[in-house]
Amino acid sequence: MAKRLGGIRRKTRYKFKKEKRTKGKISITRFLQSFNVGDRVYLDVEPAVQKGMYYPPFLGKTGVIEGKRGKCYEVKIKDFNKEKMLIIHPVHLKKA
Repeated sequence: MAKRLGGIRRKTRYKFKKEKRTKGKISITRFLQSFNVGDRVYLDVEPAVQKGMYYPPFLGKTGVIEGKRGKCYEVKIKDFNKEKMLIIHPVHLKKA
């Protein structure tokens, strides 16, 4: 059986790169932000935090908060014709 190369961050050199002016410590307000059920959010990755990160194809998509699971949120997005549920940490989300 063949061994799989790479992981979740494979081929994301530029996709998950930070802007020059945003490098350094992450914003604590963005880390601790809260959302309500039904809020629309943008999926915007924070490369410094790997916990609760989603897969790279979903970068830039818009979703709806469906609920909360621990510290993370359940976000429903539409991927082509399918509805998908992602579990994402709030640091990777922005209000729409």
